[in-house]
Amino acid sequence: MAAKKAARKKAGEQTSGKGATRARILVAALALAKDKSWQEVSFTRLGRRLGMTLAELRRHYRDQDAIADAWFRRAQDAMLAKPPAGFHDRPAKQRLEMLMLRWFDALAPHRRVTAEMLAGKLWLFHPHHYVPMVFNLSRLIQWLRDAAGLTAQGARRQAEEIGLTLVLVATLAVWCRDETEGQARTRAFLVARLDQADGLLARFAGGTG
Repeated sequence: MAAKKAARKKAGEQTSGKGATRARILVAALALAKDKSWQEVSFTRLGRRLGMTLAELRRHYRDQDAIADAWFRRAQDAMLAKPPAGFHDRPAKQRLEMLMLRWFDALAPHRRVTAEMLAGKLWLFHPHHYVPMVFNLSRLIQWLRDAAGLTAQGARRQAEEIGLTLVLVATLAVWCRDETEGQARTRAFLVARLDQADGLLARFAGGTG
């Protein structure tokens, strides 16, 4: 028993240490991109900044796109954090708005860099990046529905998924160019698009709330 506990403790420490190193690499990559651009971030530059070899960096991230994915996972974690009191008593439209704004707010400190990451993922000659991005977007929408407490199935669910995907993508395009204080333009656009989607769903099957 003692040996098993020691092994579990060691494994936990290794996992924790690996997570801390991955976080350090992500922070360094974001700092480099802020000074220059996302396109100019290289593992050689990261290695110099962190005092790590390329082999060590590769153990944590297979390529630059994997670092971008880690940044978007942080935003998803922020979106899925414990909601405020009374969250589930609000109308579904408000719950969705709060969750999506959490996601955008988490990305906001590095808005320009995030936009550059997305541009890199969508580059015509990088299908190995933009094809997985489609599935990542689908998973994000699934988590969003779950967190918002949307439980519809069948055709209603499909309509919600399509609608939320369109709302998120359209709002993301606005957010990438939004320089207003507190992302006011993004917030107003999101509210308007959710109102529109809610109206369409209401006609489809009785509203989202």
